[in-house]
Amino acid sequence: MNYRHHFHAGNAADVLKHLILVQLLRRLADKPGGYCYLETHAGRGLYDLAGDPAQRSPEYLHGVNRLWQLTPDEPLLRDYMEQVRAHNPAAAGAPQRLRYYPGSPALARGLLRPQDRMVLCELHPEEHRALRGELAADPQVAIHRMDGYQGLRAFLPPPERRGLVLIDPPYERPDEFDVVLAAVRLAHQRFPTGLFALWYPIKAGAHLRAFRAAVVAAQIPKVLAVELVPTPEAQTDRLAGSGLLLINPPYRLDDALRRSLPLTLQRLDFREEGRDAGRWSVDWWTAERSPLRSPR
Repeated sequence: MNYRHHFHAGNAADVLKHLILVQLLRRLADKPGGYCYLETHAGRGLYDLAGDPAQRSPEYLHGVNRLWQLTPDEPLLRDYMEQVRAHNPAAAGAPQRLRYYPGSPALARGLLRPQDRMVLCELHPEEHRALRGELAADPQVAIHRMDGYQGLRAFLPPPERRGLVLIDPPYERPDEFDVVLAAVRLAHQRFPTGLFALWYPIKAGAHLRAFRAAVVAAQIPKVLAVELVPTPEAQTDRLAGSGLLLINPPYRLDDALRRSLPLTLQRLDFREEGRDAGRWSVDWWTAERSPLRSPR
């Protein structure tokens, strides 16, 4: 409950998470029926990168800022940056500049159709207050100050029977991987046809191997893991990269991500002299597909 994302807004982990989020919502909108977007740890809607928290820890400089001047031909990356630019309108006679970073609620709200709705859970009082200030007046948005894991029990399955659930905890507690896997198993049992996206950090150590083994042992079908690691996993507790675990991902999204991630990594790579480059991977953990990874 102490975590505030403002210090990390727009970093490389946000780039991966939100690039994929935009595409998941696009695919849901391919069908005319309405859907429900549920987010368990929503944070606030919009982050001011000129504010004190972002300036004290300007991680966006190594994330979205590296993409700001890019006009990519790659469609997924272009779509994501168009959503970011939409939240940074240029003043009359001035060039467009990066000032605000849209969090997941702001990105999702920009893609909702009239027949869709959004349910947001946020427990931190200050973040919840800021989120309500951004979106509380919106009739398509419901905001709840509650633990996101409880939200999975309260709001699944949705009446629409179509939807996306984004689970994005701060991983502050030592057993968070165990807690989040138990929550995902329960949520999937309640809403087996739903689309789930679970964000997870990548650091040095064996925790990720144990997490993968636990996911496979849970026998949840159709699990795709997408990872982007701009810095090599050294023997440190610092964040090297992140992943997004997708359950029931849209058809051929894995192929689209294999085309998008090399360029994304190229722009975000923190390569230093004498050190290896970062890596990306698109890997089916519980489906009969061959993994494809970037060369090391």
